[in-house]
Amino acid sequence: MEFLDWDPVYELILDDFGYPREGDERARDVMAAYARPFDADRLDCTGRTVAVVGAAPSLSDEVDAVADAGLVFAASTAADVVREAGYEVDLMVTDLDKNPETALRRTRAGRPVAAHAHGDNVPAIREWFPRFDADHVLATTQAEPVDGVVNHGGFTDGDRAAFLADAFGAADLRFVGWEFDDPTVGAEKAKKLRWAERLLYWLERRRGDRFAVLDGRRDAIEPL
Repeated sequence: MEFLDWDPVYELILDDFGYPREGDERARDVMAAYARPFDADRLDCTGRTVAVVGAAPSLSDEVDAVADAGLVFAASTAADVVREAGYEVDLMVTDLDKNPETALRRTRAGRPVAAHAHGDNVPAIREWFPRFDADHVLATTQAEPVDGVVNHGGFTDGDRAAFLADAFGAADLRFVGWEFDDPTVGAEKAKKLRWAERLLYWLERRRGDRFAVLDGRRDAIEPL
């Protein structure tokens, strides 16, 4: 996705949450100081099914749905659940807010991590990024990309994993461990989940696709 396509949607997100663009840009620039160019061919999804794994409470009950996927892109703590169930994670997608130790272990083992910069995680970037093996980190931003830091779309770890799979050529996206109406989260997280739903609806229409995770929900989603 080109930034020109993403930017109007990004502006709506900033307005809705009251986030300053400058905060995201500052975080991006801090990350850029540590980042190295990432070989996207390592995550080539062309013609393959990608399981996009969210960290909903239901994940442990449905994690076996990743078994026959071509690749697994897991958001945040979902990476731990998938591994504990005995499956490989091809890409962990994280903004470093819950389980950065998992990201650290992965990069040091040569396993890719998509690490995200946004306005309120600069301390985490400074704490963890120097400890990562940067050769195995795909640095991402929701602001305008710069050398070494990319933007393929997406806002939360989960929907960003879907946008990354799309950018890397996935033929099909399979959503595992997703609950847009998760009753265990607070008001801000619930609002983020509504945005994740809205962004996936946008993505499926851009792909000419139908994501099963949105079945029965589309009529209530405000299109972008």
